Amino acid sequence: MKTMVSPEAMGAEKASSSSFLRFLNLYLFFFYFSGVTHVLLQMTDATIFIGFRQAVYMSFLWLVPVLLLPRHTKAITAIIGIVLWATSLLSLAYFCVYHQEFSQSVLYILFESNPAESSEYVAQYFKWWMPLVYIAHTFAAWFLWQRVQPLAFSWRGKLVACLLIIVPIHVLPFIEDRFISHQSWDRVIDHMQRRMEPAEPWQLVMGYFQYRRQLGNMQALLEKNSALPPLANLQDQYAGKPGTLVLVIGESSTRLHWGLYGYPRDTTPNLDKMKDQLSIFTRVVSPRASTIEVLEQALTFADRDNPDAVMTKPSIMNLMKQAGYKTFWITNQQTITKRNTMLAYFSQLADVQRYTNNTRYQNSREYDSNVFKPFESALADPAQRKFIVVHLLGTHMKYEYRYPPEFDYFKDRTGLPDWLDDNKAQVVNTYDNAVRYNDYVLATLMKTLQAKGERSMLTFMSDHGEDVYDTPPYEFVGRNEGNPTLPMFAIPMFVWTSDQWKQDNPQNLGFALNREYSTAYFEQTWSDLAGLHYSGFDPSKSLVNTAFVQRPTWVGDPTFRDGMREIQQPALSSTQLAGQPPRLAQ
Repeated sequence: MKTMVSPEAMGAEKASSSSFLRFLNLYLFFFYFSGVTHVLLQMTDATIFIGFRQAVYMSFLWLVPVLLLPRHTKAITAIIGIVLWATSLLSLAYFCVYHQEFSQSVLYILFESNPAESSEYVAQYFKWWMPLVYIAHTFAAWFLWQRVQPLAFSWRGKLVACLLIIVPIHVLPFIEDRFISHQSWDRVIDHMQRRMEPAEPWQLVMGYFQYRRQLGNMQALLEKNSALPPLANLQDQYAGKPGTLVLVIGESSTRLHWGLYGYPRDTTPNLDKMKDQLSIFTRVVSPRASTIEVLEQALTFADRDNPDAVMTKPSIMNLMKQAGYKTFWITNQQTITKRNTMLAYFSQLADVQRYTNNTRYQNSREYDSNVFKPFESALADPAQRKFIVVHLLGTHMKYEYRYPPEFDYFKDRTGLPDWLDDNKAQVVNTYDNAVRYNDYVLATLMKTLQAKGERSMLTFMSDHGEDVYDTPPYEFVGRNEGNPTLPMFAIPMFVWTSDQWKQDNPQNLGFALNREYSTAYFEQTWSDLAGLHYSGFDPSKSLVNTAFVQRPTWVGDPTFRDGMREIQQPALSSTQLAGQPPRLAQ
């Protein structure tokens, strides 16, 4: 027997199908403006998935006015669409040129550069093929708008739909932040803005508000710094002599994965060839497990006993400017975010800043070769005395985002211990590939400096290390000050000097290479290397001074001294150290 379907049922089914298609067409229209760039970012593996996910969520919000005012669907979608279209053109153009996501860091570059630099930066957006991209983008938006139709819902249906959109996107996260996690209002608002920011037009709107907020924070720090008195009785051993001093700061690089330190894999082929030119320090550790906290000590006089000196005493940048050096800060780290305000502050203490990484998320594909051209430009500057800081992205997670395809060198288990399963081995491979690419970057910087044939010195240190399944039970990747392990803090550090520099300072640093040392006191060591002494200089804290005094290598937050631990490094090679936990003392 045939089952008869009533005309009423068929009509209801058809209406339901039609309503779903209308809903889908409306959503696709709103999502298109954010989605096109995010899809391209995912297709090119340029960044992590979170931005795409947030754009998917936030695009639902534009359905609310259409649901409430269905008679004006065409007008509402046209008005919202024009706004979204205008801001999406900027995001799309930025992706086409830089293969990155538009962020508040881009706004910082544009607004804080001088007019000539801003014009040059903006000019890079406009390529001959861009009008064709804009036309295609606009036509696709117009095509989707043509398919937009009102949604036929009852008032009860509209209310339910609006609640289903608003509650998960804004209400539940608000309740979680404010009433469950008990976050401050400032953090609640900040989290809301960050959830909205990946979608149009909030990329521009929220990006601008975030930029203004962080700029205010940074300006307050700069005002405090400008009020500091200069270092008293400054004496320059090399006064009047031209010279270029370079400080390269690495990222997340543990020396336990460097071939230069005995790691069994060939992760540093270029530096291995140059090792006779390097003074390689074998037992240096970082005082903290995060970049900013490390640099707050390494670049200032702050340490375990003087945690407040970050803002009460001059930094390395102040020191070098006082000594008559023109200062440069070149960074491939993110520019100005809530987390990285201190990095922007340090950079702004320099005379010249170059920011090469404007991605929204640190876990985006970005290569340190970005710093090569700015570095060459700084070297070409006519100033006789130059101090150049180069801050690399190094081997920061995601490791596979830190090196181009041609550096995908380690692909199997060769040279890896048996305790790693295949998934862990793949993670280690990507980390070791990132180290190998970092080796190429460092060697290139030194060769570029050497080619100048000038009196010059380059010092490299990583900010902190990284545990990549190195410590029993071999389950952890990353850093955790609450459960410190040696790979998290054991860092590479070396000094390279030109032949011209050695003529002025023939001293061999061999006596200092195996000293146990924390970069909490790095400013004292740098002062010695640069030949600068002043009231308050402490030779006992300088790694390269004959008056050096061994101190406990404390790690942890100096404002919570009871929680700090001392890492005591066994007097073993890096090959022997690999996989062994550190001894921790209270």
